[in-house]
Amino acid sequence: MGFCLFNNVAVAAELAIRRLGVSRVFILDWDVHHGNGTAEAFRRRSDVLFASIHQSGIYPGSGPLSDVGSGPGEGYTINLPVPAGSEEDLWLSLIEHIVLPAALAFEPELVLVSAGFDAHREDPLAGCRLETASFAEIARHVRDLAERLGVPLGVVLEGGYQPSILGGCVLETLTALSGGQAPVAAAPEALLTSRAAAQIAHYWPL
Repeated sequence: MGFCLFNNVAVAAELAIRRLGVSRVFILDWDVHHGNGTAEAFRRRSDVLFASIHQSGIYPGSGPLSDVGSGPGEGYTINLPVPAGSEEDLWLSLIEHIVLPAALAFEPELVLVSAGFDAHREDPLAGCRLETASFAEIARHVRDLAERLGVPLGVVLEGGYQPSILGGCVLETLTALSGGQAPVAAAPEALLTSRAAAQIAHYWPL
């Protein structure tokens, strides 16, 4: 739809399943735009659990909380739209209290991340307000997930449209992924996290 010609994470997941003997893949998309291409690629499948945190009301306009996949893939899509102005506390709450418990229950053999940095407060394409350090904290949670599962972790660069910020975000994220600092526990945000939990708990223990 204009941003991407090839979906690197979807190709990686499909390759792992078809040729490398992986039976379950978890994909987290933290790009500020909904990961609609990945969601559609695996909409009707139960071998890929896909979670997207994204700003609601912007391009491409998809990804409501109520969209959880279709047919045999029902429950294997987790859409977590957040409003413009959302900051680190909400994003980390959704990661820790919705995404990670579902991913642990799914027991993937591979974890993949669509790592977009356009939710940064200085990025011109959207209206979320993450800091550079916010992405590092999210990365530590994902690294901890992969370590707890004992599985490989792959991270692919996605959006980020303020070059002076993008480099720092990538550096902080790579440092967090390779370092030993433990993730910081986040208090559950009351409204949106509770609303998401009411939906996702139909499919996964939270």
